[in-house]
Amino acid sequence: MDTKVTWDHGMTFSGTADSGFIVPLGASPSVGGENDGFRPMELMAISLAGCTAMDVISILRKKRQDVTAYEVKVHADQADQHPYVFTQSAITYQVTGHDVKEAAVIRAMELSAKNYCPAQSMLSKVMSIELLYEIYEDQDDGERTLVTKGKIENA
Repeated sequence: MDTKVTWDHGMTFSGTADSGFIVPLGASPSVGGENDGFRPMELMAISLAGCTAMDVISILRKKRQDVTAYEVKVHADQADQHPYVFTQSAITYQVTGHDVKEAAVIRAMELSAKNYCPAQSMLSKVMSIELLYEIYEDQDDGERTLVTKGKIENA
């Protein structure tokens, strides 16, 4: 994989990779930026969420789970001083559907953590990552009801 970040002005950059898409990078005004793009550490957290989200939905589809809405959230704590590395994180998988099986969600999360997601595998070597899930029943009227939630131990 090859990537490139090109400086525009001040603290404004654009990043691209083999896929050809462009992502804006910026900084806060407190460090001379204009709030005009993602912060690099935000992209690391988004990469973690995106990597595992794609794995889990793919596995749930293969398990024929009727998922109607899906969201993966990452909360990452950062050190108080430079270089402000991530110190720990939590990934919460919110799965909404019809009769979605808890065992299927747990297994998909485990497979992503242990076998498929390179971002999670890499980051788990330098910080703890807590895996949480919430499963909702779709009420087909724009509403949903929480069925169960939990945490995977030792994923």
